Amino acid sequence: VSQCSRCGYCEQVCPTYVATARESFSPRGRNQIVRALLEGKIADPASAQEALDTCLLCGACQTACPAHVPTADLVLEGRRLIAGEKPGWPARAADFLLVKRPNLLRAVLRTAFAFKRWGLFDLASRMGFFRLLGLRGLEEAGRYFKAPRTFLKERLREDSELKDSKEPAWSYFAACGTDFLFPGVGLATLKVLRGALGRGAFLDAGCCGLASYNYGSLDTARALARALIERWESAGGRSPLVGDCSSCVSFLKSYPQLFLADPAWLVRAERFSTVVRDIVECAPPESLPPAVLDGKIAMQESCRAKNGQEIGGWPRKTLETVTRGPCASAGDACCGGAGLFAVRNPGLSEELLLRKTAGIAAAQADTVAVSSTSCLLQLERGLKKYYPECRVVHWSELVAQALETVRPKGQGG
Repeated sequence: VSQCSRCGYCEQVCPTYVATARESFSPRGRNQIVRALLEGKIADPASAQEALDTCLLCGACQTACPAHVPTADLVLEGRRLIAGEKPGWPARAADFLLVKRPNLLRAVLRTAFAFKRWGLFDLASRMGFFRLLGLRGLEEAGRYFKAPRTFLKERLREDSELKDSKEPAWSYFAACGTDFLFPGVGLATLKVLRGALGRGAFLDAGCCGLASYNYGSLDTARALARALIERWESAGGRSPLVGDCSSCVSFLKSYPQLFLADPAWLVRAERFSTVVRDIVECAPPESLPPAVLDGKIAMQESCRAKNGQEIGGWPRKTLETVTRGPCASAGDACCGGAGLFAVRNPGLSEELLLRKTAGIAAAQADTVAVSSTSCLLQLERGLKKYYPECRVVHWSELVAQALETVRPKGQGG
């Protein structure tokens, strides 16, 4: 944290500072708060919680920083210092549901989605149930969300082609957001993988651990990481592991940092991280049909693809291959989704969402592509609310659509 020279290069790329002009909501401000926590100069550590909890963890500051100070990681350490031995409810919920009771999580979500389809969610919203519980962010997110009837993994387990591949060219990892919220994205990803790379397999595994890592429980994150690495190794440990949520993929690539104090696991994590791929990396332009999609398309670069994986620009370049017109940029700033950020900081998230949708409207886009399920959920709400002339889709869905225009339906996935 002492590497931060307080130069200020980070401030104009930080969405929360641009939106509020508050020094404590800037990267250099948060770095100094973490330093003061480490040095014991803050009498009441809880007083620093607002500044650290409002960080999006987007990583834009590290990209802009001449010294590449990892502010997002420092903010997470600051949160853990404040939480101590008692992490907050998101960490406890992740530990209980993702690790100990995953089947219970599926049952809870299945019931909640059924209530949503039956109109009970809207009824609870009108009665003020969510506001009474202080869940205004969850209310906003759920109001525009279309609940799926089935989960992705349930469908993939029935796909015999994903089981019969003896030497798969790839293995597919279904992130929680894709599995639970957007199964159609996962099916589109499989079409892209089959069309671009050939036959592959489904790695039936649990959560990657990102939610636990971000909200306080490092032990849970490590346990989930070990389980996923072991599952990949038991499946042969050779084929690239592909995911379609850039946030989760970025975390998978960073697994070695979880095991710096454990040499044996560090070696396994480093080997694993070298085979992880984001779906946006897996469809070279030469494998795609040129100029087959119409409309004004814009690409929302995921923060974790651009800053975490350093593959910004590549998804947009791929889309420019399959579109008849240029693919515009939806802007560099975070949309305000960022995992649970929209639920925990609804007011600030809404301000960031307004700025993002204004930029999309200025580009006059009728379709926006994303590569993170958090962005998909946030922009689905924002566009329906502020700019309904435009739709949001996952990058995989657009590329799969392009492939379908030149390949008979059913062929290649």
